[in-house]
Amino acid sequence: MAELTQNEKRLLAVLGKEEKADAPHLADLLDTTQEAVVQWAHLAGDKGLATVERIVSKEFVYTDEGKTYLKDGLPETQLLRFIHPGTQLADLQKHDAFKIGFGQLRKKGLVKVNGALVEKVLSITKEGTLRIEKPDLKLGEDNETSGSSIKADEFALRNPSANNSKTKDLIKRGILQESETVRYVIAITPEGFALAKKGLDLREETGTLTREQILSGSWKTANLRKYDVSKLPKKAYPGKIHPYQRIIAEMREILLEMGFEELYGGIVQQSFWNFDALFQPQDHPAREMQDTFYLRETLPLPPGYEKVKAMHISGGDTSSTGWGGAWKEEKAEQCVLRTHTTSVSIQHLARNPNPPVKAFCIGRVYRRETIDTTHLAEFEQLEGIVMDEGVTFGNLLGILREFYHRMGFEGVRFKPSYYPYTEPSLDAEVYVEGIGWIEMGGAGVFREEVTAPLGINYPVLAWGLGVSRIAMLRLGLKDLRYLHKSDVAFLRETPSLRQNKGGI
Repeated sequence: MAELTQNEKRLLAVLGKEEKADAPHLADLLDTTQEAVVQWAHLAGDKGLATVERIVSKEFVYTDEGKTYLKDGLPETQLLRFIHPGTQLADLQKHDAFKIGFGQLRKKGLVKVNGALVEKVLSITKEGTLRIEKPDLKLGEDNETSGSSIKADEFALRNPSANNSKTKDLIKRGILQESETVRYVIAITPEGFALAKKGLDLREETGTLTREQILSGSWKTANLRKYDVSKLPKKAYPGKIHPYQRIIAEMREILLEMGFEELYGGIVQQSFWNFDALFQPQDHPAREMQDTFYLRETLPLPPGYEKVKAMHISGGDTSSTGWGGAWKEEKAEQCVLRTHTTSVSIQHLARNPNPPVKAFCIGRVYRRETIDTTHLAEFEQLEGIVMDEGVTFGNLLGILREFYHRMGFEGVRFKPSYYPYTEPSLDAEVYVEGIGWIEMGGAGVFREEVTAPLGINYPVLAWGLGVSRIAMLRLGLKDLRYLHKSDVAFLRETPSLRQNKGGI
């Protein structure tokens, strides 16, 4: 048999005399708490030396409102006593119990309003009819009458019972509350009794050695507590950063290590920077109300906007023919909740038209999406740009491959795609064991129509990805909404440490 703790021995020694007792009594004898006694009893129960019986009992307690009614009667009882022949409704409304009591009386069919008067009504019994003139609410009378409906309520108020439907009604009305009490009865088993009869070593145990005990050597004769090294310790749940925020921080750290600088920008952006500067036509579907959150606010267009306007209409000074048609300043001035973080990147390029530029932005974006397992109306997006002399499409592939390798994805591949403001364009995919190839984001080289109006004469590599999609794969989630739920179990069980970073 496994070793007994000192507290188990003390409990068994007491139970050897008491045989069976409830937890409060044992707690008094052992000078401890009831919770401690129950815990020791369960430990002894695991060894077959004691039994723990959990007894649940229900009782009814009065709310503050119920205590008042217990003294003065239910509101309908109080009000019924106040009604006499010729009682005016206006006078009855002055009674403190009118608000609750009158509704109950009408619900039970005991009163009716006749013009300005309130009258008691006839109640039908098995024997005939009974007119309620003086409400005599003595308990124990015939429960078939409407008058005795109140008597039944009054009886339930003073004698609540789980089997009485009236008691349930009083609970619904907030007059009574059902309270559950739990008590524990602990008994010693024959095996435990035999062990207690043999005698138990109740000497005080030493669990922690002091400096003095070690120096003096007194630890050699101390009654040392025995430990079961095979038992796992109690789990500890320290405070830690949310798993989603840790993944975002990991992405940020990887890009900073790769030589990027971080950009910041407001969530409210002008349509000019969110759409027009990226060569998205003003009649593009992405600019419709079903995709974008438009705001009432407007902002004046930046200096030099005419070059962007000319690019849209005719292609400006480039070989492009533009989109043609009309371009309206008022539409470009309108503010939106940013639909992508590219609106931040393009403004950074406009302020820094000369190389080298190597920057990224991680931020929340907003779209009018139907919320489901893989779509939210607001989510995080990561955007990166690289501008320098001689950078090529091959450099873009290398940067993306390196980033995804460092994020822990070994299999990375690319396929051609289309995006309005990059050419050539691609989609990046990663391989996930058990799922297959998953699309992670798009990338490409900014078109001349984007860079020329800003005075940029060098190639700009650009790429973006959905942060939440990576988070779902890394955390093994099937529902995107889980990233934003307050689930303590999810937070506790998700490891704090990340995997070692890869790389090419």
